[in-house]
Amino acid sequence: NAPGAAKVTVAKVLEQPVNEWDEFTGRLEAPETVEVRPRVSGQIDQVAFTDGSVVKKGDLLFQIDPRPFQSEVRRLEAQLQQARAVASRSDSEAQRGERLRSNNAISAELADSRSTSAQEAKAGVAAIQAQLDLARLNLSFTRVTAPIAGRVSRAEITAGNIVTADVTALTSVVSTDKVYAYFDADERVFLKYTELARKGQRGQTTPVYLGLSNETGNPHLGQMNFVDNQVNPRTGTIRGRAVFDNADGSFTPGLYARLKLVGSGTYSAVLINDEAVGTDLGKKFVLVMDKDNKPAYRAVELGPKIEGLRIVRNGLAKDDTIVVKGLQRVRPGQPVDPEVTPMASADTLAALQKQRQALDASTQPQVTSKAAVKIASASAPRD
Repeated sequence: NAPGAAKVTVAKVLEQPVNEWDEFTGRLEAPETVEVRPRVSGQIDQVAFTDGSVVKKGDLLFQIDPRPFQSEVRRLEAQLQQARAVASRSDSEAQRGERLRSNNAISAELADSRSTSAQEAKAGVAAIQAQLDLARLNLSFTRVTAPIAGRVSRAEITAGNIVTADVTALTSVVSTDKVYAYFDADERVFLKYTELARKGQRGQTTPVYLGLSNETGNPHLGQMNFVDNQVNPRTGTIRGRAVFDNADGSFTPGLYARLKLVGSGTYSAVLINDEAVGTDLGKKFVLVMDKDNKPAYRAVELGPKIEGLRIVRNGLAKDDTIVVKGLQRVRPGQPVDPEVTPMASADTLAALQKQRQALDASTQPQVTSKAAVKIASASAPRD
């Protein structure tokens, strides 16, 4: 190294199979949202949950005063016993009437009357049984339970208040085991995804990466599971949806989310660190180490970033070594004191590999062109 040579950090460019990604913004929604209302009217005796707690399906949320409904059940049980006794007596009289008629001891008219009375008594038993079944059902409705498993909101009604069946809102429950991310994409992107599917480069379970506003990057992996059936003619966009596991409760419905979806087929690309890129009169350049180990000016055409690395579309070859730190301290042709470092960290390489594996899994098995077009409508984001 020449005396006084500037110290710089250099790295060999990275060549990797990549896919370009499109980014969207969206909102999280619960797959299931239920507004809890009472099925019967009455007075609230008890609020049986803590606001904002996690509940299981069937957990008691509210208890409506059951006493009027218990009384109705007892009244109808007594009526049912009475009706059964009447029906039993009527049936016995009808059978006796048939025997007497066969011996010509009573008229046919009287025998028929007894038979009709027995049938009416039997129907009366069935009617009261139906009323009793309804009364028991209404009694069960005094226990207002969670219709789904999830997180409950706050109680809108406190103990002592009168509620009206099917009218009064008591609380709401949202499911938490999974979460949906809805977003809108324009028709240009939709058509691009359709073409990728036609070429077999977009699979049945298209991976989607999500990041929240307090997170760096898009660390959460999910899958597309719905695309709307038409483009909105007013906005020129189509609604898409991805689903993510939420077993640990990381996601809350209503949160803003950044989404990233694969937007190209796989190709081999040169990747560099953004720190290595300089700007000269609006043009992008890098300093490439020549055979004499001196930096040389090289104009480059850049693409999007992937896992913190920048795609270089033109200007670099896979064997080039470039200055990644100290760019402002040197000029082309100036002797330097280079320190070699990897272009990407192990974590970055692992993230690239993880994306690659997710995409490989999504495109197996390969599909025919007609099937691929259907997949574009059901697994690709649309605008």
